[in-house]
Amino acid sequence: MTDATTEAGRRALLERLFAAFNRHDADGVMACFTPGVVFDTAAGPEPHGRRLTGQEAVRAAFVGVWTDMPDVAWTVADHTVAGDRATSEWLFTGTRADGGRIEVEGVDLFTFEGGLIAHKSAFRKDRPVQAAREGERP
Repeated sequence: MTDATTEAGRRALLERLFAAFNRHDADGVMACFTPGVVFDTAAGPEPHGRRLTGQEAVRAAFVGVWTDMPDVAWTVADHTVAGDRATSEWLFTGTRADGGRIEVEGVDLFTFEGGLIAHKSAFRKDRPVQAAREGERP
C-alpha cells in the first residue's frame, strides 16, 4: 500500500474518496477525512459558502445529497497533488425529485494533514437546473 503522506498516496486517497462518494458510502467517505474536517460548500451565506466542521456535519451533508438525488455522481477528470494540497476536477450530475437535472463542472480544493483530508472547499459552475427530458421520471 502507498504511504498516504506521499503525493502518490494522497492521489490514491482522493480516488478512494470519489469512489466512496459515487457508492454513496458514508463510512468510506468519512474514512478519508480527519475527525475535525472542515468542508466549505459550493453555496451558502458566507464568502466561503457554508462551513461544516467535523465528521458528523460533513457526513450529514453528503447523506442529504445522496437522499435528495439518488443518482448523483461525480465523474473525475483529474486529481492534481502538490505537497499537502490538491485539486480535483469533476462533473457533478444528478436528478432532483422534481425531475430537474443538474450537470455542472466543478473543482474541490483539498488540504491534507498526515494521511487524511483536513479541509475540502467545493466550487462548481452556476448553471440552471435542466428540465426533465420527455419520458424520464419527474
